[in-house]
Amino acid sequence: MSDSSNHQDSASSNTKSQQGVQVHYRSDYKPYPYDIKDVYLAFDLAPNATIVDTTLTIQRKADADNQAPLCLDGVDLELLSIAIDDKELDQSEYRLIEDGLEVLNVPERFTLTTKVKISPDTNTSLEGLYLSSGKYCTQCEAQGFRKITFYPDRPDVMSTFKVRIEAVADKFPHLLSNGNRIEHGEIEGGKHYAVWEDPFKKPSYLFALCAGDYDLLTSSFTTMTGREVRLEIYVDKGKLDQCHHAMESLKKAMKWDEEVFGLEYDLDTYMIVAVGDFNMGAMENKGLNIFNTKYVLASPDTATDTDFIDVEAVIGHEYFHNWTGNRVTCRDWFQLSLKEGLTVFRDQEFTADQTDHGVKRIEDVKVIRSHQFAEDAGPMAHPIRPDSYIEMNNFYTVTVYNKGAEVIRMYQTLLGRDGFKRGLDVYFERHDGQAVTCEDFVRAMEDANGYDLQQFRRWYSQAGTPEVTVSSNYDADKRQLTLSFTQSCRPTPGQEDKEPFHIPVKVGLIDTLGKDIELKPVSLTDSDARVEGDIVHLKSAQQSVTFDDVPRNVIPSILRGFSAPVKLHYDYSLKELIFLFANDSDSFNRWQAGQELFSRVIFDLCEQQEKGGTLRFDDSVVSATKNLLDDNSLDGQFKSLALTIPGVSTLLEQTNSINIDHLITARDFLKKQLAEKLELDWLLHYQTNRHLGDYEQDKESVSKRALCGTCLGYLMTLEKDSAYQLALKQLETANNMTDASIALQLIVHSNYEQKLKVAEDFYQKWQSEELVINKWLSIMATDPSDETIDRIESLLDHPSFELKNPNKVRSLIGAFTSANPRQFHRADGRGYEYLARQIKSLYAINPQVSARLTGAFNRWRKFDSERQQKMRQQLEVILSMPELSKDVFEIASKALK
Repeated sequence: MSDSSNHQDSASSNTKSQQGVQVHYRSDYKPYPYDIKDVYLAFDLAPNATIVDTTLTIQRKADADNQAPLCLDGVDLELLSIAIDDKELDQSEYRLIEDGLEVLNVPERFTLTTKVKISPDTNTSLEGLYLSSGKYCTQCEAQGFRKITFYPDRPDVMSTFKVRIEAVADKFPHLLSNGNRIEHGEIEGGKHYAVWEDPFKKPSYLFALCAGDYDLLTSSFTTMTGREVRLEIYVDKGKLDQCHHAMESLKKAMKWDEEVFGLEYDLDTYMIVAVGDFNMGAMENKGLNIFNTKYVLASPDTATDTDFIDVEAVIGHEYFHNWTGNRVTCRDWFQLSLKEGLTVFRDQEFTADQTDHGVKRIEDVKVIRSHQFAEDAGPMAHPIRPDSYIEMNNFYTVTVYNKGAEVIRMYQTLLGRDGFKRGLDVYFERHDGQAVTCEDFVRAMEDANGYDLQQFRRWYSQAGTPEVTVSSNYDADKRQLTLSFTQSCRPTPGQEDKEPFHIPVKVGLIDTLGKDIELKPVSLTDSDARVEGDIVHLKSAQQSVTFDDVPRNVIPSILRGFSAPVKLHYDYSLKELIFLFANDSDSFNRWQAGQELFSRVIFDLCEQQEKGGTLRFDDSVVSATKNLLDDNSLDGQFKSLALTIPGVSTLLEQTNSINIDHLITARDFLKKQLAEKLELDWLLHYQTNRHLGDYEQDKESVSKRALCGTCLGYLMTLEKDSAYQLALKQLETANNMTDASIALQLIVHSNYEQKLKVAEDFYQKWQSEELVINKWLSIMATDPSDETIDRIESLLDHPSFELKNPNKVRSLIGAFTSANPRQFHRADGRGYEYLARQIKSLYAINPQVSARLTGAFNRWRKFDSERQQKMRQQLEVILSMPELSKDVFEIASKALK
């Protein structure tokens, strides 16, 4: 697809084509030559013949070429009529082009009316307007509005919208759109209508429409200026009892945004609609948020503790977009991180304030290390502000979102919380109601604080993960410790050479008693750099800082709180890692010490396998694990995270290439040895934390359930009947989905003879709860046993699975590729063949979902030559598929480059 900017820029020297697929470049941006003052949309909803009447009030901009045609985007639209100022146009006055409409010789000011027919019932892409499970729904970000009507479908065209919806009243009693409902009534023939008006200008990607028969939960919120806002959550019939947590989460988010950032909601009503068939997690459409049911529905019986947290976080995220994304939006899609990185940071801070800051920080960094670092090191590597794209949907990535959030977090680290808040205030004051760029955000931060962020801007333009190597030297006579820093960044596609980043490195020094000592910096090798408090500002390729009055044998604690999204290299001894694992006051670095300790053991075990030796590791690792498990001062959730061995995807990013069979064997060996040598300890802590009374959702109960699950996981590796019985009893007596799903997963992933019967019994019990069955599908798909591929092949025809439903695809196929490394990376290549077959079945149905699945092949060069050959072969198979979607083409072709 091409957007309207490319119609205007068709002569650009940068515009290229790959096998007929157009590449879009940030450097090609030009403002749209017309203002669309007002938009009026009238929908007559029908499954295969929805009629959309559109009226646009248009004025040519003063500096625009008056000979240029009016270019509007449009895909899969049947044009029924077109008129300017009520005069029908003949075919010589307009032309339909591949992905849009050009209107010739338009006046300076005019009203354009079009009538189109669309088919929501056959729209399986879940973009634009579609009919699913008997309800109408829209998804317009990034470029779905062009599937609804002819319009300049780009974020810098902002207009006020008025919308009229009519439909059969008994089938679609609720007719919803953005803004405030100003009119509704009955129509002859059993139909009714509603008219909605949004007083705020918005781009087309924020348009929303929903129509259906829902259950409705209502409440209200009084804002900080005394305005009462009506809150509404619409869900499928019979699901109302699972909405109360979402409603309370919304109220928390509204209050938090007022208290922390002084931001107040601006409409009279805030609506959420939960949809079962949805490509994304949720969508922040102005006043009418559309959510995947996964992030709305939650009750103790059906949702885990993680689900409860995720619902609260996503509710918060979409609400926070009202200011960081809606009131101030992005000029073009290259600036996506302007709204998404900023809003992810805001939802992370919100969740941390509701739960535990240390635990939340660890969870966020786990995503960066396991997924974003892999993206940075792969063929799809891109800066948080990309320079080009073929298909915009492919850039809704962990780099844009999560690394983008880390960049925002660094502003707060550099400027302090007050300075960051001042910068945001300036940003909103300057740009409310505008479509802006990342540069506008940086400038607001600079101007509000008198701070030079010129070098910091490189985080927006340079791809890849910076690597920071640190060494230390202690001068006993002067009682001085010198830390020497080196930063580098490996080449990424299109960027061979990287300039130094501005990296805030938070440091601490810990004495032999486990206490932090006061930092007294005395000299810097680079006069342009500085130390502020506990932050070393690393701005050069090489840099040193010396601290005075340092006692002997201190241990540096570096990159505390993960103060920058970098890979840190420091040659800690095994003894030092164990010391930090037991003593570091920074919870993130305490967790990190354990992760590095476990990783080092695993890679040593891999080397032992390469040499054909007997597998063994130092007993001090066992002692360190026991000491942390027994530390009663620690929260159970933190213990659970700290005692969890790094996953295969995280370990893969710590090495350039590795034998994955050895890696999986080494990881399993370490876990089993820790289980055997600490069996009684795991059992004791399991029994101590196991709660059999009434279900509670408080922090202490959540922590106990988390630690219980970790302890049971270790015990189950022993493959003893006593452990199986513990898991079976937990499953049978569980009064919450956290305990039940953990027990089910451990049983299904074990060698327990009756595990398939247990799985079937669980399915029969929960088959009417779609979100629970999605968990069941994922558990079945991630079973590491050799029968799994045959089993999940059969599940494709199971009543619980539907290829057109993104949640089902992610639960079964996505879980298999991302969380079952033993079977996906089978030496015989069956895992790769299975994925390629599913992509072939899916890409014509839903290009977005199939493209994300294709990304599982991106890191094929990390593996042994035989696996590389098998993955490459499947990528070539994918590229040879007929009429391949450009979403999949972009991922597969870049992977092979």
